This record gives sequence, structure tokens and C-alpha cells, in this order.
Amino acid sequence: MTDWIDIGTIADIPKRGARTVQVGREKEIAVFRTGDDRVFALVNECPHKKGPLSQGIVHGHSVACPLHNWNIALRTGEAQGTDSGCTPTVAVREEDGRIWIARPVTAQAA
Repeated sequence: MTDWIDIGTIADIPKRGARTVQVGREKEIAVFRTGDDRVFALVNECPHKKGPLSQGIVHGHSVACPLHNWNIALRTGEAQGTDSGCTPTVAVREEDGRIWIARPVTAQAA
């Protein structure tokens, strides 16, 4: 069973931007809102040099890392183009106007 965390409303996330959520001692989660109001969540680290993806530019359904401009797909966490690597994704859902993210498995056990 998945444990879900209410992180607020879609209006709490800037359009074509992100906000971050800290879940216990787990890695920080970046929650992104696209121009078409889709919401995605990733661990807030680029697979290249651990750049803070939440500070990157959201374009379409990707985010550009602010350190070296790697493009990361928001749905899969996969690096795009000739770059390779993957950022872990976090399940996200919208219900009754609220945004929920799945609590990481290791945080559930604590």
C-alpha cells in the first residue's frame, strides 16, 4: 500500500516551474508543473553532477539542469539526447484539487 503525502494545490507550484519537498531524511523531491498543468515529481538531482533540477527551466515535459543544461524527461527521469543517466521519479496524483506524492519506500519503514 502506498503512503501519500499532501503537498498542497497546483497553484502552489509555479507554472513552468517547481517547488521542493523534504520527506524525512530522504533526498529532496522536486515537484514540477508544466505549461499544460501536468504535475511530475523527481528526486531533485540531475544524474550528471547532482545539479538541483528544481532550479532548472521547464520546457514542455522536460527540465534543463541549471548546471550543465542536461535535459531530463519529467515523466521518466531519463536524460535526453546524447546524454545518459536517469533521475528517480516519484509517483504523483491530483485529487480534489490537491497534489499528493508517494512517500519513498525507505521513509515508510522509518
